[in-house]
Amino acid sequence: MLTLVSVILFWHLSAFTFPASPPKDQSIQIALLLDTSNSMDGLINQAKSQLWKIVNELAAAKCTDGKRPAIKIALYEYGNDNLSSQEGYIRQVSGLTDDLDLISEKLFSLSTNGGNEFCGQVINSSLRQLSWSTSSNDLKMIFIAGNEPFTQGGIAYRTACGLAREKGVVVNTIFCGPFDEGMRTNWKDGADITGGSYMSIEQNRKTVYIPSPYDDRISTLNEKLNRTYVYYGSNGASKKELQAAQDSNAETYGQANKVERAVSKSSHAYRNSSWDLVDASKENEAIVAKAKDDELPKEMKGMSVPQRQQYVKEKAEERAAIQSEIQSLNKKRQEYIHSHTPKEESDTSLDAAMIKAIKEMAAQKSLHF
Repeated sequence: MLTLVSVILFWHLSAFTFPASPPKDQSIQIALLLDTSNSMDGLINQAKSQLWKIVNELAAAKCTDGKRPAIKIALYEYGNDNLSSQEGYIRQVSGLTDDLDLISEKLFSLSTNGGNEFCGQVINSSLRQLSWSTSSNDLKMIFIAGNEPFTQGGIAYRTACGLAREKGVVVNTIFCGPFDEGMRTNWKDGADITGGSYMSIEQNRKTVYIPSPYDDRISTLNEKLNRTYVYYGSNGASKKELQAAQDSNAETYGQANKVERAVSKSSHAYRNSSWDLVDASKENEAIVAKAKDDELPKEMKGMSVPQRQQYVKEKAEERAAIQSEIQSLNKKRQEYIHSHTPKEESDTSLDAAMIKAIKEMAAQKSLHF
């Protein structure tokens, strides 16, 4: 009789679907593997000019509980004769980091030369060298871009992509050339192993920026935003200079691109707690008191602890107001850009290919935009 009751109870309970608990503290981890051989100047230019647009799309992601996932990006170059042959012409430019100014700096330092492009080996290196999350809730993606056969090198791409699948890392492949040629040279097969996306782009295509009536105001706000950063620590002053340098780098591709960076700086994705007291105090208020006087900006030297705390609080409030205004203006800016973008613009650029793949996979991790 007890057995029958148990069976009936189980049958009734199985008819209901219990909602799963929403994943907590999710993150997005992306490794960008770029071919820097001679023919890839266009690809590198696209990456430099589209970094902040990609960051802005990532920053728009939300978890099911409304929180924003942490974002980390890593960068590799491969296929460049200036790199060590013993390492397979591969170099880790940056590990997974939330220091977006560092990623920008490293990206702008890349140059092209010669090359043997070993796709399987660079994927394998990124999987073994980077500190990938072990959580199945996190979105972990590799984007590898190049234009030579996917089969080259001593480590088979099937072996490398098989390792990625074991680690829960999705490999997305971006062939710089005709779609069918990428199919013939196994780029699609590499993506299929992990359930990733295969895409082809025109690597020499120039990024099209649509100027908007809101760009000048956002640029002005960006200058004000920079003045809210309060450096501390032994490398604080140099990191503050790096921030300004990356503004300048973004502007080399036009004011509209600098505006994209300003929008990124107004989002949660742009964090600088390692050198900025405003961000650092959000994580640990004690840092404001502990910072060495001789490692602070001149306007803070000699301040008492209460004076420091008040100064940082005022800068934090000022920053929040500026960031809020930038975000508000950017909504109008995006509407303007959408209505003025030529219809012939398609998924044939690096940023469009990456954003499309990210959004498709994000849905599987309960992330939405």
